[in-house]
Amino acid sequence: MTTVAHQIEGSKPGRIAEATRFVRERGVGAGLEILVNFILPFLIYSYGEKPWGQIHALMASSGPPLAWTIIEFARRRRVDAMSILVLAGIGLSLLAFLGGGGIRFLQLREKLVTVMIGFVFLGSAAIGRPLIYQLARATIQRRSSSELVAFEAMKDNAHFRRAMTMLTVVWGTGLVAEATLAGVLVFVLSVRQYLIVAPILGYGVFSALGLWTMLYGQRQRRKGAARRAAEAAKASRVSQPPTAAP
Repeated sequence: MTTVAHQIEGSKPGRIAEATRFVRERGVGAGLEILVNFILPFLIYSYGEKPWGQIHALMASSGPPLAWTIIEFARRRRVDAMSILVLAGIGLSLLAFLGGGGIRFLQLREKLVTVMIGFVFLGSAAIGRPLIYQLARATIQRRSSSELVAFEAMKDNAHFRRAMTMLTVVWGTGLVAEATLAGVLVFVLSVRQYLIVAPILGYGVFSALGLWTMLYGQRQRRKGAARRAAEAAKASRVSQPPTAAP
């Protein structure tokens, strides 16, 4: 018991250091993202609702996310999935505004994009070309050519393809479910309430999908290692000559 207690106690500084490093490296970025995509849009809408009207105030609240997307693209020369959703949603907002779209449609702007992306995921899985594989391949291709060769070597493996399909189906289903729930909330909550709840729902779903992806990937790697070990043991037994009878 004493040994276990010392081990647990000794692991605390490591966990604290790891948490501190995570906050130091990513805390500022996460804080800025929350500020730009959550707090500022809410404050702008709250300030502008009376003098500008709901539609104009909601359009103005899209300014910080748009600026964030442009800055991120200029700084990193890339746009991540969340930025694409925000940017496409703003584009739909502008089209809706010019075409006389109502306040409810403006609230649903990002969710229309989310639904489309979700169905693209599901459709790619249905035709046997899971989109997760293509996205992972593009990421690895930018990072390392040797990793890309090893990754592409697995594309004909049945277990690997099943895992890619499962990932694609779960992400597609999660995106469609999140957008559907948000669509219901649009007609249940006020605009101000929706501006608070919608980002929490979106980040919550993305975080849950990301966590599930990590755990699922770890499980699949363990199962793959076990299969390879079993196949190696079987091959070793087959290659051994039969023992002569006494």
